[in-house]
Amino acid sequence: MEKVKEVVARSPVVIFSKSGCCISHTIMILIRGFGANPAMYELDRLPNGAEMEMALIGLGCNPSVPAVFVGRNFMGGSHEVMSLNIQGKLKPLLIKANAIWI
Repeated sequence: MEKVKEVVARSPVVIFSKSGCCISHTIMILIRGFGANPAMYELDRLPNGAEMEMALIGLGCNPSVPAVFVGRNFMGGSHEVMSLNIQGKLKPLLIKANAIWI
């Protein structure tokens, strides 16, 4: 869990993914569409990826990817992020996290 917190603290937007995960790629494109530059971590390419994946599952990520953090806060997976976007809440969260500016 500590490694996840450490990684999340480095960037306003963090997406945990696996290589070849098209849903994670879609979430990245959505967030980049607002002008943010999310940090992407592909768990299957990290030496401690399995440990990080278990920590994400412990946070309630099921499936474990994509797991999206904005401003150090866990937003959820693809369903939750898409719902935030549809409700018009994603952009304000990105602004508050200093991931984008108005």
